Amino acid sequence: MTTITAQTRVCGILGHPVGHSLSPVLHNVAFAARGLPFAYVAHDVRPEDLPAAIAGARALGYRGLSVTIPHKVAAMACVDEVDPTARGIGCINTVVNTKGRLRGHNSDGLGALGALRAAGVDPAGHRVVVLGSGGAARAIAMTLALEAPPAKLSVLGVVPEELAILVSDLTARGRAPVEGLAFDEATLGAALAGAELLLNCTPVGMHPKTDASPVPARYLRRNLSVLDAVYNPRRTQLLKDAAATGATVVEGLEMFLGQAVVQFELFTGEPAPVEVMRQVLEANL
Repeated sequence: MTTITAQTRVCGILGHPVGHSLSPVLHNVAFAARGLPFAYVAHDVRPEDLPAAIAGARALGYRGLSVTIPHKVAAMACVDEVDPTARGIGCINTVVNTKGRLRGHNSDGLGALGALRAAGVDPAGHRVVVLGSGGAARAIAMTLALEAPPAKLSVLGVVPEELAILVSDLTARGRAPVEGLAFDEATLGAALAGAELLLNCTPVGMHPKTDASPVPARYLRRNLSVLDAVYNPRRTQLLKDAAATGATVVEGLEMFLGQAVVQFELFTGEPAPVEVMRQVLEANL
């Protein structure tokens, strides 16, 4: 049980209870590892109660909030300002309270970027292919386009309207040349032939269909780095196939860890105990 005193700086998570299971454990262990007087608690909040919940957290002096489905978009209207990258993504998952002023952030894309850089892969100035045009693809692609602009960003999607909106937003807000392509095998092969980094932001390969991959193994090669946002299983079929070629692979667990590291550092202003947090994830995922 987490003990909260008058001196404790509280952080909370607002959203669906499915998202609550691991985050409190992860952050509270990390706070303890740094010897910080922080506590992280979970709250189930109905959509209609979200404005009041965020106002209450402000009034109670919460240092920060994590925001999960289904509140990530609506929460933007409940804060005083939104980080430009999060504004481009179109939703927030983190709120930081600085002397009563609330600022919204999105740690998902930054988590992926941090995981890539930790593996020695920097998207800046390289040719990048993103598979998918949904929420994860949007967060990662927009973050790269703003924070580490690729030489070329190719987004492959299967929902034409969604893909068109994402490409339009990336072009308007980002700092990288962008193309949107239909996700079929011929287009995929051509896009990957000139790429240096592949980011899978689709659910293909997720448990229980763990033998599936969005990319035929013949399109993978040693000099193509691969990140898979799927973290269950930890080593997807896509990553197994890529690793077999000698490629650098980045697991979804590292992206999950990366976004939690970003949140920890926003909440506390201190370096995150990355290895401690990784151990928590490995023990629980």
